[in-house]
Amino acid sequence: MKTILLAYDGTEQSERALARAAEVAKAFDAAVHITSVAPMRGSAHGMGPYDPTDPPSEHDQQLEGARTRMAESGVTAMLVPAHGDPVEAILEIADEVDADLIVLGSHERSLIERALGMSVSGAVARKAHRDVLIAH
Repeated sequence: MKTILLAYDGTEQSERALARAAEVAKAFDAAVHITSVAPMRGSAHGMGPYDPTDPPSEHDQQLEGARTRMAESGVTAMLVPAHGDPVEAILEIADEVDADLIVLGSHERSLIERALGMSVSGAVARKAHRDVLIAH
């Protein structure tokens, strides 16, 4: 295992994912890439402006915080800011960095949200052609 992609969003679940990614990276001496995806609003003409309640600047801060915590664990990480659909962005970045493992946290969703496929971690696990570690 040489490369790990951590999908991070600043939540408690992604903090657990960060800790797991750091453990695995140290065990395998793997490179770590961290992404935080700023979602864009959909429109009739494709993807529109950023969601004002979840701006890219917030994701940039999340990435910097994650890099700091990763460094405190003894792991150097590269940051990969992204925007768009979180699932598609995570999968695309995993391909770009040739990740051996995608690590992300699981958010407890309602039955309806899960039925409608609204779980990023679930969708990544279903669509990825790479190993996925979901931290609970």
